[in-house]
This record gives sequence, structure tokens and C-alpha cells, in this order.
Amino acid sequence: MKETKILMGMPVTVEIVDDGASSHDIEDVFSYFEYIDDTFSTFKSSSEMMRINRGELERSQWSPDMKEIFDLAERTKNETDGYFDIKTPGGSFDPSGMVKGWAIGKAADILKKKGFKNFYVDAGGDIEVSGVNEKGERWIIGIRNPFNVSEIVKKITLTDGGIATSGTYERGNHIYNPKTGETADSDIVSMSVVGPNVYEADRFATAAFAMGRDGIRFIERVPGIEGYMIDRQGIATMTSGFENYVL
Repeated sequence: MKETKILMGMPVTVEIVDDGASSHDIEDVFSYFEYIDDTFSTFKSSSEMMRINRGELERSQWSPDMKEIFDLAERTKNETDGYFDIKTPGGSFDPSGMVKGWAIGKAADILKKKGFKNFYVDAGGDIEVSGVNEKGERWIIGIRNPFNVSEIVKKITLTDGGIATSGTYERGNHIYNPKTGETADSDIVSMSVVGPNVYEADRFATAAFAMGRDGIRFIERVPGIEGYMIDRQGIATMTSGFENYVL
């Protein structure tokens, strides 16, 4: 069973291979993403995130999920030498680079608690997979050509893990280098990271992209993850273990 819905301004797709899956199971995942949007949106004036940015809520009043995201963001900032920071140059907070991967992982946990073992959850191209696909094989995921998004430049196979991509080709150059307060190195157009789960992949993909060309070397040094970078000239660079995922 597979369904797609536009949530948080992007397509969210859930596919469950196991027998017994129903539209109700998938709807539970969609409802969770609606909750995430209502909580963390930087566009909805009623969201908890916007209320925090307006100074209406003290930390003691924050939801447990909000506190968790801020704690994880601080941890990631320390692990990336400051290249991941949810505080914007304007002084407000935007946890988007942390929330999406974290939320996809939590959505996958909803399905696991229901007893499902073979599924994937895709939100805006960041993906968590579990088990195998309908053919009983590892999931196959395509990395888009940033210069022609209808074209796939690499296919990877994955089971029980996640992949996330940071880039400029869908939303423009929206990622800031926290150390300069300016947009990240425009010479990099795409940074894809594979990890043990999409949360790890997403947070490090965001930080690595902000680092520019040094990002792929950073990914090389982080245990358990691999990366694939495409620069403005269309030249790709991958970490030493990325080839193990390539179809």
C-alpha cells in the first residue's frame, strides 16, 4: 500500500509492503506530519516555533518535542564545529534542517510500533527505509541530477537506513554558513548523505553543505555515514565507502 500527500509544503510518501497494511495506518503517519508542521513551522503564526520566536513562551513552557529538537541541534552544532546552527542571521530560530529528518524517523517508529517491518517514508526526498521492497530486495533510491531533476545520476540500494540531500536546486540557496552569516558556498549544488537512519543523514548533510567543498571531507571523517557531493561544474565526489551503496 502506497500513498502520497502534500504536507509541510512538500510531497510525503509512505509505502508499506507488509500484509495487513491499511489506509488508516498511513493516515496515522500523515497526521503525525501535520502535528510536526503545526509545532515547528516558521510560516504558521500559530505554531509553537513562531510563538517562541516572538518571545511568547519561556523554555519551561516548551513542549517535550521542542526541547528535544533544541537539545539535538546544540549537540549537532558541537559535533560540526558550529556549521550546523538553527539560529538564523536575523536572530530567530529555524530548526528545519533538524526537524525533517528527525520527524521522518519518528514517523517510521510509528509504523514499527504497529508491527510493520518492510516500508519506506519519504518527505521531500529525504527517506527512511526498513526491510525490503515488494520484490523482497533492498530498496532502490535515486539521487537526482541537480541540473535536471527529472534525471537520476546515481541509484543506491538501502535497507534499514536513511538518505538525505541538501542542495540549491529545489529551494535555491537557502542554507546559511553560520560562521559568516551568508549563504553557503554556491559552488556546491548537492550533498547527499547515507546513514543508519535519516535523522543522522539529514543533520550531517545540512552541515556538510554549509561547509562547501570541505563538507565531503568532513563526511569522510564521521563514522557510519557516507556522502556524495556534486559541484557547480557537475563534478561528483564521493566518500570512500559510498560505492558500497551504489547499484
